[in-house]
Amino acid sequence: MDAYAAFRSRDYRLLLTSNALSNLGLQMLSVAVSWDLYLQTHSAKVLGAVGIVQIMPSFAFAILAGHIADRHNRQMIMLVAQSLTVLASMLLVAGVHGVVGIYACLFLIAVTRTFQMPIRGAVLPDLVPPEALSNAITWNATMFESANVGGPALAGIILAIASSRAVYTMQAVCAVIVLLCLTGVNFKRKHEVQTGSPLDGLRFIRDNKLILSAVSLDLFAYLFGGAIALLPIYAVDILHAGPRALGWLRAAPSVGAILMAVTMAHSPKIRRAGPVLLWSVAGFGLATIGFGLSRSIWLSCGMLALTGAFDNVSVVLRQSVLQTKTPDFVRGRVMAVNSIFINCSNSLGAAESGWTAAWFGPILSVVGGGFAAIGVVVLCAALSPALRRWEQ
Repeated sequence: MDAYAAFRSRDYRLLLTSNALSNLGLQMLSVAVSWDLYLQTHSAKVLGAVGIVQIMPSFAFAILAGHIADRHNRQMIMLVAQSLTVLASMLLVAGVHGVVGIYACLFLIAVTRTFQMPIRGAVLPDLVPPEALSNAITWNATMFESANVGGPALAGIILAIASSRAVYTMQAVCAVIVLLCLTGVNFKRKHEVQTGSPLDGLRFIRDNKLILSAVSLDLFAYLFGGAIALLPIYAVDILHAGPRALGWLRAAPSVGAILMAVTMAHSPKIRRAGPVLLWSVAGFGLATIGFGLSRSIWLSCGMLALTGAFDNVSVVLRQSVLQTKTPDFVRGRVMAVNSIFINCSNSLGAAESGWTAAWFGPILSVVGGGFAAIGVVVLCAALSPALRRWEQ
């Protein structure tokens, strides 16, 4: 097993670099923007609205973005979208002030990412040979999680020694490098462009029982099993620790995901993918229960690291089934629908956790969510023979 098979493709190396730097810059930007907005307004509502501003374009434009990705020149779409990202980044560097101005820049960047995401997922089978596709997906997940850890940490260091404008400058530099990388990627297609409806992605997922089961498993299990939104409550009121402990708790899932991704990259291809996917989501639920019951900061970090590790297995396998079972002419639209599912599970999961914690307390919210995730696994296993029998 060649753990670096995907890296033999120059186009993949350029795309992976652009993906990593794009996510790194976004993570840095989120920290700096939150800092500036809070200093300007001291309003929790203003901070909470940042997430709404960033997710609105996905719900509004994702279906259209997938349709455009399947019908038009993918490289041109990527370059135009990234150029707009550079423009928004430069406006922040230039000193855009006020809540409205910052929101407008964030919204523009979110729109460009919405149009880029279907293409970033759809082109992978065109950039690497079939036997290296799983390896490419695994390294994508590794770089994504590395950016999730490194971005906030780097932004925090820059904020401490310089200013938010320095963070904006670093993010703008990342955006420019991403643009340069994308100019070198050959976004070739293996099949001719075909006509169709923007809703073909939804119809394809509906009619493909294996993909529908895998995507639904992810949506509902992580909708109930997310504990990230409640970490400040756990850090202060339950673990009786401070902000440094909160930082460790926030980083733990990504650390676990990175370790698992590197392990998977150096391991043989998973053959009985369906059962492994089901067990990995069940493991996520069990680790969530363990975190909810923990009273030790180290045990809590360990349980969160396990949630990240199990989640990484799920991400790699779900992306594998999407890539291998979806024909090229509809892949952009399918990836767009998948991005909506992911955003739904993350955003609605955070809201569900907060509401349940307000009604029943944080511990019952987290523990109950873990049991609900396991229940979703049992239900999907019972209702989907295709998922149980899926082999790569």
